[in-house]
Amino acid sequence: MKLTAVQTNPSLSPVGGSGAGADKAGAVTPSPAPSASISNGVVHLALRWARLNKGRIRAFIIGTVSIAAFVLVWHLLTLYRVNFFVRFTNIPSPMDVYESFRHAIHSPKFFTHVALSCRRIFIGFCLAAVTAVPLGLVMGRFLIVEEIVFPVLEVLRPIPAIAWVPMSIMLWPTNEQSIVFITFLGSFFPILVNTLQGMAMVDPVLVRASQCLGAREFAIFREVYFPASLPHIFTGLTVGMGVAWVSLIAAEMISGQFGIGYFTWEAYSLVQYPDIVLGMICIGILGLGSSLLIRAMGRIAMPWSKA
Repeated sequence: MKLTAVQTNPSLSPVGGSGAGADKAGAVTPSPAPSASISNGVVHLALRWARLNKGRIRAFIIGTVSIAAFVLVWHLLTLYRVNFFVRFTNIPSPMDVYESFRHAIHSPKFFTHVALSCRRIFIGFCLAAVTAVPLGLVMGRFLIVEEIVFPVLEVLRPIPAIAWVPMSIMLWPTNEQSIVFITFLGSFFPILVNTLQGMAMVDPVLVRASQCLGAREFAIFREVYFPASLPHIFTGLTVGMGVAWVSLIAAEMISGQFGIGYFTWEAYSLVQYPDIVLGMICIGILGLGSSLLIRAMGRIAMPWSKA
């Protein structure tokens, strides 16, 4: 008798692993909903961003609490009219200043004051930056230029910008030009001095190495001196911006007809105390915004720096 081998198809077998394999192949694992996966991704990105920026978040929270505590102390001192060495009897409360702010934002004249001050700062500061930075680089590189220019500038530097107001009125035909000139002077010297300091801190080994590699004078300026001096230059720009606001406000109070400084002085003349504080707060916010803008530009220009 001849036996014939019968080949069985495992997929047709009713028992054992064939049925289980069919179940496994036919089973469909439910996929997560698109909205759930998107929300999980957003949460993951938010947590990652929080871990990377925990220092900034901590600083922001502490700063917010500090400002809130300052406003609370201010409110309590004005509420109880504290008169102990410092008199708070005539100081407006935070709510009084807020009411003054509500009236000011509906007045086009207030925004004219702010816009004119910002324009004067922008023009005066930019003129100072494009003048002081190249001059400081040239003076720091060439000793003969420093010996000629530095004594004159060193005599003029201690003179306060506010002392130039009478001279600026005689030098320039309009108040607008004289105020811009005062702003220019206020920011010029801090930028120049810090640029000179940056040039003095350049490692001479880097200069000699670039000269040995055949770099020309312009290339040395571009590749060695300027990048090495950038931290000091931006420090000077930040300090110069603060001094520029001080000089501008003083000039507007004395010889201006518009501007946030004139707005503050006019409020004092009209005994509008909340407007005085509003002008001061506005000056502080504008100055802070200007400094933050310069620091942001510094981080873009110096990606290697942690500042």
